[in-house]
Amino acid sequence: MSQAETQSKLYLPSDAVVASAHVSGMDAYHALCKEAETDYEGFWARQARELLSWKTPFTTVLDESNAPFFKWFEDGTLNASYNCLDRNIERGLGDKTAIIFEADGGEVTKVTYSELLAKTCQYANALKSLGVTKGDRVVIYISMSIDGVAAMQACARIGATHSVVFGGFSAQSLRDRIEDTGAVAVITADHQVRGGKPLALKGIVDEALGLGGCDAVKNVLVVKRTGSPINMVEGRDLWLADLAASQPTTCEPEWVGAEHPLFLLYTSGSTGKPKGVQHSTGGYLLHAALTTQWTFDLKADDVFWCTADIGWVTGHTYITYGPLALGGTEIVFEGVPTYPDAGRFWKMIQDHKVSIFYTAPTAIRSLIKAAEANDAVHPKSYDLSSLRLLGSVGEPINPAAWEWYYKNVGGSRCPIVDTFWQTETGGHMITPLPGATPMVPGSCTLPFPGIQAAIVDETGKDVPNGQGGILVVKRPWPSMIRTIWGDNERFVKSYYPADFQGKYYLAGDGAIRDAETGYFTITGRIDDVLNVSGHRMGTMEIESALVSCTELVAEAAVVGRPDETTGEAVCAFVVLKRPAPTGDEAKAIAKQLRDHVGKEIGPIAKPKDIRFGDNLPKTRSGKIMRRLLRSIAKGETITQDTSTLENPAILDQLGQAY
Repeated sequence: MSQAETQSKLYLPSDAVVASAHVSGMDAYHALCKEAETDYEGFWARQARELLSWKTPFTTVLDESNAPFFKWFEDGTLNASYNCLDRNIERGLGDKTAIIFEADGGEVTKVTYSELLAKTCQYANALKSLGVTKGDRVVIYISMSIDGVAAMQACARIGATHSVVFGGFSAQSLRDRIEDTGAVAVITADHQVRGGKPLALKGIVDEALGLGGCDAVKNVLVVKRTGSPINMVEGRDLWLADLAASQPTTCEPEWVGAEHPLFLLYTSGSTGKPKGVQHSTGGYLLHAALTTQWTFDLKADDVFWCTADIGWVTGHTYITYGPLALGGTEIVFEGVPTYPDAGRFWKMIQDHKVSIFYTAPTAIRSLIKAAEANDAVHPKSYDLSSLRLLGSVGEPINPAAWEWYYKNVGGSRCPIVDTFWQTETGGHMITPLPGATPMVPGSCTLPFPGIQAAIVDETGKDVPNGQGGILVVKRPWPSMIRTIWGDNERFVKSYYPADFQGKYYLAGDGAIRDAETGYFTITGRIDDVLNVSGHRMGTMEIESALVSCTELVAEAAVVGRPDETTGEAVCAFVVLKRPAPTGDEAKAIAKQLRDHVGKEIGPIAKPKDIRFGDNLPKTRSGKIMRRLLRSIAKGETITQDTSTLENPAILDQLGQAY
């Protein structure tokens, strides 16, 4: 479907949805945008006062004196855990279900706000008993669980800065993050369970700490998930439940300044070293709550389910903080969408009466395939009548998948909020609002009120609608990245480059606005970062992992190619320290290299395609021509100018898959 065809297909929210929405109708949307345009600081100050509870009210809103190191609500103090837990209990919600946890095997556990506060306080007191204090960093490498949410809330409660590492990352990746944060403690589980299989977590922590560089870690706190035997290091390792059991169920919140780092979350960059994105407490929590209220239109009786892992920013904002800050009831899910069968999501929606469902296009595309092959796991075989809102996150959703999602999951009645945002932005930036925005399949539509998104050329000049360019945000907003942990210079270079006079936030994505509607469509990354199933990975990071297989690999180049399931697939071009293999030998070496990348970074980084060549296409000055590799990976006929290549014949060799 062409962009013109896509943009002409509008889906209007129903009258009933409009009537009950927090933002009701496009006039209300435009009024909010106008308020922000007229009085930018006043707009955000009003939201912050209405949505958050402050120990010390702020008197300054935005400090731009040291741009681009912007500060919001700097002289105010608050506590994120208090805002998510105590405040709801004070409002009479203590007995309301906060979390419904469904484990990989289908077992269900529920906790109320009072029970979640008690667990959080015991975990907070356990950390304090070990000497963890305000400003310390704690790495969390844990299975999806109530314990994971409580551990994050516990860190926030005592003013410690948490850094959650996705349980699919390798020991080396975990070690790098522990070292970079200078963490004093690690919270983990004995195992995680996915698809019926226990996967070691504590063992990977042991391996990571054994690699060196993590001397600041004094304790490893372990949650018992499976109970299978694990190694416990005397004097360092403790069972979290045992330590917490003797602790009080109350813990006075540590009131911190609004700019206090709530968490660090590592995201891939175009260079090899992952970036520790630093988020504040006040501005981040405000946007988490506000987007949950406006984008998801969360109401008191909703059951909200974000399927993301807490190891990603989506799980931070729309599991641990946003829904809880509004007193919502949410699902926390352990497992995979296809176990015990591909009807898992639909059965959970049916069983738990989910009303708001937020997942990734990759999951939708994989479930379309399964549903079309087997009626038993098709959404039509389940009662999904509780749904009133659908969401999409992680990457652009293609129009065909959007249409299927809308018709088969939403029953052609549920608005779809196709959300664009990033780890660095903290929350939604461009998204439909369900009671206001006419939807277009494949378009994230219009900026969230208060977000001044624009499309510019390479010099920072605005381009007209209908012409593609570079996505930027022209003004700072409360939940924006504050810096890259320990590397202010890299922060400025990455997000406020001199090409844009250091004024605009560079999102790193290309985009285009429809000539008629002004709707945004994201066209892909403009740097060497791949988006595989919504997970961002730097090509340099994967190339470094391949080349670290020193006995085999001389050189490697990694690019992305479109993939109908994962959105983008990793394609590696490899030069070995011996002639290029063919046939079964090539397959065996490719498997060895995939496994090596999985061990170095994690399974999500494994190349889908590996092609071997005697060398790589390079200019006479030695620069690898990645644009040609992208064409080869896509199976395209190369029409670009190759006259600057030192070795044009290599293109034919690399064009042949093993």
